Amino acid sequence: MRFPTFFAVLSLALTCLAAPALAEPTPLAWRPWDAGLEEASRGGRHVVVDVYTDWCGWCKRMERTTYGDPAVRSYLDEHFVVVKLDAESPRLASYLGRKQSLQSIASEFGVSGYPTTLFLNSAGKNLVKAPGYLGPERFLQVLRYVAEGHLEGGVSFEDFLGGGE
Repeated sequence: MRFPTFFAVLSLALTCLAAPALAEPTPLAWRPWDAGLEEASRGGRHVVVDVYTDWCGWCKRMERTTYGDPAVRSYLDEHFVVVKLDAESPRLASYLGRKQSLQSIASEFGVSGYPTTLFLNSAGKNLVKAPGYLGPERFLQVLRYVAEGHLEGGVSFEDFLGGGE
């Protein structure tokens, strides 16, 4: 085999070996409101609701950096049902036994800024609301705090982090 041909074959082989590492990570399986709450109820899992608007720059950043982080995605996939809620959508969904717009549902949770992350129990009851952008490291701490039952067990977030007395 001549040197240029050998180099071309070697280069192609190395590219093929590296391709899986360069592949895009699997995105989160975001559910719509009704389907997500139904799945959480059936599976007894907590719900993470990403409340966003289309025009929100911080929402897009959180989608890219926080929800795009492999450790965050893995933890969410294992412990939560993930739901997207467009806070300006007139689309109807069910909550508290009645049909209402997604915009009304966001209002019911007192969402006034974006992004806001809602944590719900498997029955759809609000556990805690986290307004604003959360980076991947902090978000993972909050996810563990909720998923491991510390929030519902009455442990403060500061004590959970080891900063309490």
